[in-house]
Amino acid sequence: MKKSISRKNRDNTAFLYERISRDDNLEGDSYSVVNQKKLLTKIAKEKGFTNLVHFFDDGISGVTMERPGFQEMLVELEQGHAATVIVKDLSRLGRNYIEVGRLTEEFFPDHDIWLIAISDGIDTDEGENELAPIRNLFNEWYARDISKKRRISNKIRGTSGEPMGQPPYGYMKNTDNPKRWIVDEDAARIVRRIYSLTLEGYGTDQIATLLSEEKVLVPMAYWASKGIHRAGKTVPDDCTQWCRASVIKILTVQEYCGDLINFKTYSKSYKNKKRIDNDPENMVVFRSIHEPIIDRATWEKIQEKRGKMRKRKKQDGERNMFSGIVVCADCGKNLNFHFNQGNHDIQYFNCSNYNSGHGSCNATHYIRVDFLEQVVLGEIRRLTKFASHYESEFVKAVMGHSQQTVVAERQYKEKELNKLLTRDQELDKLFERLYEDNVAGKITDERYARMARSYEDEQKELAERLKAVKAELDKQTSAAMTTDMFIDCVRKYTRARKLTPRMLNELVERIEVYHAEKLNGLQVQRLTIHYNCVGTLEIPQDVPLADPKVLIQTRKGVALAYEPTEATAI
Repeated sequence: MKKSISRKNRDNTAFLYERISRDDNLEGDSYSVVNQKKLLTKIAKEKGFTNLVHFFDDGISGVTMERPGFQEMLVELEQGHAATVIVKDLSRLGRNYIEVGRLTEEFFPDHDIWLIAISDGIDTDEGENELAPIRNLFNEWYARDISKKRRISNKIRGTSGEPMGQPPYGYMKNTDNPKRWIVDEDAARIVRRIYSLTLEGYGTDQIATLLSEEKVLVPMAYWASKGIHRAGKTVPDDCTQWCRASVIKILTVQEYCGDLINFKTYSKSYKNKKRIDNDPENMVVFRSIHEPIIDRATWEKIQEKRGKMRKRKKQDGERNMFSGIVVCADCGKNLNFHFNQGNHDIQYFNCSNYNSGHGSCNATHYIRVDFLEQVVLGEIRRLTKFASHYESEFVKAVMGHSQQTVVAERQYKEKELNKLLTRDQELDKLFERLYEDNVAGKITDERYARMARSYEDEQKELAERLKAVKAELDKQTSAAMTTDMFIDCVRKYTRARKLTPRMLNELVERIEVYHAEKLNGLQVQRLTIHYNCVGTLEIPQDVPLADPKVLIQTRKGVALAYEPTEATAI
């Protein structure tokens, strides 16, 4: 990647750093590594540098600063091998406001590094650029915004039956349709053998030893032999040395029954890439999506044998489309899905907190699935009629206020943010001067302590206000993006006649279910629907769209009616 660099030619050496990730593909070809290299080389030569050294990271997000090429460049800079760093813009250094700020305001000045960010017009040789902190902040917001969009997109894809991960050992992607898996017979043969040996009484250590003796390639080595790149651990030196962990993993993969399981893991934030195992209730299971390698009875028998089989809450193991969406209006816990033991066609939800026996929720919040489907479909139909027949009122209800007001509020917040950042920098300089005056004996220790405390208190208040303003700006940015998406989704389902999982997940975030109660001699149940991105919606009273009329017979002589809550009024 680089030449050997001595400290003697430091001033003639420029480090050129290029970075691209999946998110940057949205910006066009100008962000490709090749085009970044061409641009940076041209500028470096124009500046008179004769020794150009390229460092780059391909396919790595700027949110993390632990990038191989970037870290190698920092080590070289610490060793004094270059005096200049050139990048296309500040976002190439990273999309982490705090870390990039520390880099540009502390690391580079401490090591006498000349920074040039071409597209941002930043050249530290010409003096400090006051807009640099603002650009860093917007670069981080961009990463946060992309993360939100991807989460919404992943939710839609994952809940519609599209695989969210790579196929497990034994399957491969269908070349004609990459969104579907087909059986990889060579690997599937090994999977079947592992299950067969387990049923015969072999332990996981015994199976691992047997496969190693037979020189069977471990999964990572097998994929590598097929030219398939898989993220994770590298191919082991001994490609046929199986371990019990690999065998156990294969024995627990439910996908071998033909099922598809999405949302097995999650990350806490866009800055933390560590994947955390999800709770089973938050996963989405689709049964019999692809050809099974192991029949379901065998798979379940293996789980029972290993003591891992849980009692199913429903007859066929499927997850109802409302699972994870319906919550208790009183305690906020998820409602659990069940079916009637005497009649499996009667499916219902009730409060998990009530069933647990902890006593923190004092009602079942029982609701029938067929009743729930009719109510939600009725509300969505009414919403689509509102959107198609009263478009301007609908947009106004979703947006909450005019675009002009949004722009004005954003400009006001950005102005306030700039003032806060400027004052924060001023306080840093005042601290430095105050310390120097104290060391020089110009002010007493008592006066220094009193003034320093005053500055510290002001900076703490500034930090709190900065956090609040950033959150408000971020909320406005997200709202502007997500409300447009929601409006488009609503219009897409104008002619919907049946409630589908995709429709439900694209439009609805959660549904609060109240415990049914008797009003005027009739059993009624209230629901509050929270829509994705916009929350609850209120249709103006002057719009002639009646509430959906839903009335079902739950059992002999008992009828249940729907009543909207005042919070939603829809």
